[in-house]
Amino acid sequence: MLITIVLLIFTVIVVPFVSFYFGTPLNEVQEHVLYGASMIVAGVIAYCFVIGELSKNNSQVDKLWSVVPIGYVWYMTIEGGMNERMVLMAILVSIWGSRLTFNFARRGAYTWRFWAGEEDYRWEILRKRPGFNNRFVWMIFNLLFISAYQNVLIFLFTLPILASLADNTNPLGIADYALAGAYVTLVIIEFIADQQQYDFQTEKHRRLKEGLPLEEYEQGFVSSGLWSIVRHPNYACEQAIWVVFYFFSVTATGEWLNWSAAGCVLLIILFKGSSDFSEDISAGKYPEYSAYQRRVPRFIPFLKGGK
Repeated sequence: MLITIVLLIFTVIVVPFVSFYFGTPLNEVQEHVLYGASMIVAGVIAYCFVIGELSKNNSQVDKLWSVVPIGYVWYMTIEGGMNERMVLMAILVSIWGSRLTFNFARRGAYTWRFWAGEEDYRWEILRKRPGFNNRFVWMIFNLLFISAYQNVLIFLFTLPILASLADNTNPLGIADYALAGAYVTLVIIEFIADQQQYDFQTEKHRRLKEGLPLEEYEQGFVSSGLWSIVRHPNYACEQAIWVVFYFFSVTATGEWLNWSAAGCVLLIILFKGSSDFSEDISAGKYPEYSAYQRRVPRFIPFLKGGK
């Protein structure tokens, strides 16, 4: 896990730096908008770190993951002059954020005490592991990875919207509407996957609480519906959503590879490490999970299962 974390922090520095060498350089308007948005990101990082340390709840970024991208894209859209493509992209991100916020809220993530609520169960497990059970080490991890890395990543995967401010961009066209259709479709599939997970866990815990037979819930994890096609349908859609979002910058600039690619690349790397950690926990909790791993692919349907 430590090696994965170091790799992620390294890539968040290297990938954006390298990506800025591809495509047309930023113009003055893009640089101005980017600078203003970066100051907002710095404030969000400071907020997450300080509140996480004071509250001992390290899911402050999780609470904002679905909210701040909406703010970033509308800030860049307004500052950029509200061109048609940017407005369309901002609306799509608002749809994505509304779905994710709803799913997070119904699990008890938000309370009137804004710093409290559900914490990602993986942080508690990680805090107990050798190397992370030192208070100072955990504070540095909270600063560099939980607060800084994740917030920078969130900002980076919204940046394709800024490519629409490049000089001589192509007008909004059929390709953009096709991408919008794909984006909304992926959000719908993600909603279905989360609902299937929610229904399974809700019924499982109801039966456990009432002492009823678990029957098909005895294995402990959902493996039906979309979860019988891939082990992480929600993660798969999440990655695909931001790859589709990047392609709006391709239709705008006509450049298949441009500086705004860093966000979706880093997100894919993050989900690989995150799913590794989650599956390690699941395999330790549920005896049948290893067989599920061998049977069902992780992200891409119809591939051979396995790690």
